[in-house]
Amino acid sequence: MTTLLDVRGMTKAYPGVLACDGIAFDIREGEIHALLGENGAGKSTLVKMIYGLVRPDSGEMRLGGTLFAPPEPRAALADGVAMVFQHFSLFEALTVAENIALGMDDPPNAATLVKRIRDVSTSYGLAVDPDRIVGDLSAGERQRVEIVRCLLQSPRILIMDEPTSVLTPQEVALLFRTLKTLAAEGTSILYISHKLEEIRILCDRATILRNGQVVATCIPAGETARSLAAMMVGSGLAVPEKHRAKPGETLLEISGLSMRSMSPFGTRLKDITFSLRAGEVLGIAGVAGNGQDELLLALSGEERSPPGTIMLASRDVGPLGPSARRYLGLLAAPEQRLGHAAAPDMSLSENALITAAVRRRLVRRGWSGLIDWPATDRYAHEVITAFDVRTPGVTNAAKSLSGGNLQKFVIGREILQDPRVLVVNQPTWGVDAAAAAAIRIALIELAEQGTGVLVISQDLDELMEISDSFSVIAGGRLTAPQPTRGATVEDIGLLMGSTGASDAAA
Repeated sequence: MTTLLDVRGMTKAYPGVLACDGIAFDIREGEIHALLGENGAGKSTLVKMIYGLVRPDSGEMRLGGTLFAPPEPRAALADGVAMVFQHFSLFEALTVAENIALGMDDPPNAATLVKRIRDVSTSYGLAVDPDRIVGDLSAGERQRVEIVRCLLQSPRILIMDEPTSVLTPQEVALLFRTLKTLAAEGTSILYISHKLEEIRILCDRATILRNGQVVATCIPAGETARSLAAMMVGSGLAVPEKHRAKPGETLLEISGLSMRSMSPFGTRLKDITFSLRAGEVLGIAGVAGNGQDELLLALSGEERSPPGTIMLASRDVGPLGPSARRYLGLLAAPEQRLGHAAAPDMSLSENALITAAVRRRLVRRGWSGLIDWPATDRYAHEVITAFDVRTPGVTNAAKSLSGGNLQKFVIGREILQDPRVLVVNQPTWGVDAAAAAAIRIALIELAEQGTGVLVISQDLDELMEISDSFSVIAGGRLTAPQPTRGATVEDIGLLMGSTGASDAAA
């Protein structure tokens, strides 16, 4: 196979961090090439340099034998390099066609564009309706829009960052068929994922990064998930032991919770009813956009709920806000880590203070007293150490961390507060295999200490691994909990896809 992209000596340093240290690898024509590494290994910085979002300090790239140094994404696109980001960049109030037109330098007239969208989506099995409002689409449908938008540019290389994090197993299978078709036609794909079994099934070769350097290149099909993980981290991978529940008293009881979404494109909660006992891990599965965010907001107290609908240890906490609920032991970690779970421009110490002030006694005489900064710094450092957060120190801003390292900080910050009930939404989203295993082990250990743990996740393997029972949320409704033992990922995936997110907020 002919080399399409040749990367040599790519180096990029930030204050206190050498993100990429002389990285060299190549991508061949028609190849699906995996880029693997722990959080902070340099993957994001590398693909940003390839896509023109970041300027390298040194090194060079050649695309098709010609020097390639895009100063911005527009130049990368012009040379045939497209990227589908982990976070969708779509305007919810616009149609599919309008969103795609915004991403084109010289879009055709509306009728021609609609026809091209239909032709491309049909050719690659990506069902997309150009006239639908993006806010009404499921997460899987939105990803198809992003892919079609890239395909309309006729890319030579398609970069995909964590593309299956919000998909059902059935949607993953569809995506893989599409990528293999593209590769067979000569398009090269650079594929970033922390799901190692996917890498083994899909990718032709893999480049493994560690601490900003290439440490190995391999053929994934000839490896196991554990051997791939060992190359990434340089040691063996811890495996969470299946949690065996010894349920105690009921800690959290939700009865007939119905709430309108505050977002115009959100999902209304409809008669949500379940209970969570001490020492139990309850998993909630669902396709993104089916009420997960609204449920977390209701449980955390960011959105107040009707009296009697949320009881914590027999106490009505529906009218209480987040701080009062945290004082009583009901803690939550939302999905959106930067901007919701953490303030981007604040230091890690300040972000630790935001949620742990009361439970860790970081403020003398309550919120009206003085902040104990030495204690706050010690707590932030405790989180960093316990959860292996890669950062120069507690004074660094949250936005300076890689996504996975910030996720570890956010989850660790809540776990170390000794909650009575912990609600987490996507606890290992964007986290490498070793860190994901560590977080899952920490959640299991928390339950073993008597905490009730509610895990909202689209990672079905994760729910199967740590949950004692699971429910599925679809269209704002929650199925009755059922034991995880005996269920399969495919069964849950079918249940997740049986009802779409069509019940938008009314």
